[in-house]
Amino acid sequence: MTKILKVSKLGKIYTSGAKSLTVLDDISFELEAGETLAIVGPSGSGKTTLLGLCAGLDHPDVGSVELCGWDLNSLSEDQRARLRNMEVGFIFQDFQLLPTLTALENVSVPLELQGVKGASVTAAELLAKVGLADRVQHYPSQLSGGEKQRVAMARAFSNQPSILFADEPTGNLDEETGEKVVKLLFDLNKEAGTTLVIVTHDLELAHKNQHILRLKGGKILEEAGTAIW
Repeated sequence: MTKILKVSKLGKIYTSGAKSLTVLDDISFELEAGETLAIVGPSGSGKTTLLGLCAGLDHPDVGSVELCGWDLNSLSEDQRARLRNMEVGFIFQDFQLLPTLTALENVSVPLELQGVKGASVTAAELLAKVGLADRVQHYPSQLSGGEKQRVAMARAFSNQPSILFADEPTGNLDEETGEKVVKLLFDLNKEAGTTLVIVTHDLELAHKNQHILRLKGGKILEEAGTAIW
């Protein structure tokens, strides 16, 4: 199997004046192609920081991340950005849709920026796949929370990513809508064979994944019955 993500002895320290705060300490794990992982833990445990480091959005102070075979420490910011554009998808709690663009444009514009031919056609197909064929010309303000997240999911899968990072994907949704979005996410992920990393407070969602990594105080928390590295 192909190693998509390899995290080795990762550490992150934030300094403010004379004070320093260790947010992550000695985090190591690996994921192969198609595997799914949930990162759980209380607020302030370092979940989102870890996600950002894994995606190359920030630099670790200690340790390394290999993403799709690339050592992120060895890449420039531009190289990291190109790697994300080619290999990575993102889903956020607050959707991060551009309000002045239609659903179709929110999905197609990233493809157009990559020079993909027929971007609008591909975007329309993805929106149909997430059940929004009749909403392609609607703006985010005209969509429900669940519909916005489905647009965000279509956008996340548009570049056929090797790995998808989802930060609290159901955090702004009611329980029923959240369940529908989760089912759709896992269905799309299974079909595409994408590696999936989810940060979540929802333990029911966490247990739908093959692996669970529990954080507390920036460290991996050993716990019986949980898949931990």
